[in-house]
Amino acid sequence: MAITKGEQFAGLTVALITPMRDGEVDYKALEALVDFQVQAGTHCLAPMGTTGECPTVDHEEHERVIATVVQRAAGKIRVMAGTGSNCTREAIRLTRYAAKAGADGALMVGPYYNKPTQEGYYQHFKAVGDAVGLPIVLYNIPGRTASNILPETIARLAEHPAIVAIKEATGLLDQASQIIATTNLTLLSGDDSLTLPLMSVGGRGVVSVVGNIVPQDMLALVKAAMENRYDEARRLHYKLYNLARDLLGIATNPIPLKTAMKLLGRDTGDVRLPLCALDEAGVSRVRQALQSYGLIG
Repeated sequence: MAITKGEQFAGLTVALITPMRDGEVDYKALEALVDFQVQAGTHCLAPMGTTGECPTVDHEEHERVIATVVQRAAGKIRVMAGTGSNCTREAIRLTRYAAKAGADGALMVGPYYNKPTQEGYYQHFKAVGDAVGLPIVLYNIPGRTASNILPETIARLAEHPAIVAIKEATGLLDQASQIIATTNLTLLSGDDSLTLPLMSVGGRGVVSVVGNIVPQDMLALVKAAMENRYDEARRLHYKLYNLARDLLGIATNPIPLKTAMKLLGRDTGDVRLPLCALDEAGVSRVRQALQSYGLIG
């Protein structure tokens, strides 16, 4: 297979949760999460993404979470720091900070709420790429941003030297196929359940949510797909598909994920408002999902 532009980000990236306790970020618990993923063999970490509750942290917390993860990673695991914003000036500031802190790349979500035109998307990401030399991984998730970055726009952005990869979370195999066919970007699945389908058409890995709890299984799936061992890859896909569907369909991410980690004895605290804890019925559904997977008795 041809080497893609951001091949350093191929494999398993785990979208890290942000531990919070009594309303404050728990940085010691965050360091423990980094250690857990290093020990598991995960290739890269993505702090301050959707799973990390980036919309509810302040600027100081955002920067400190990135710095904490980079320092704890200490060259043992790559860091793709979430630096996206719906304000271009803020995205530039955050990306500059990530570069200064020592991150390996920046994960940049499409501007949300203000719904840019396609030209606006292009100019936004180009401005960040022009201002900061850090490798940029685009993050297209219309379900969160309310607008899709079209493949034609992504093809234009792929010409920029700083833009090397894309986290594809549209759920559209056609769109992913068009990106792979028309660019040399490294395409990563933004949905755990679509990892194998996207890799079968040329994707190079995943930015995973369930990798917070089962990184070894996600690693095994990605490795099997990369080595064209599709019988094994399909076996792992169907196992992981059920977990992703059952767990992440309960409530908005990361509510069920933090609940699952608590049930697994890895309590990472609370979610921050406007997210809120599950009721007893929701906790029961999370427990059932973990039992079905074999993680708890």
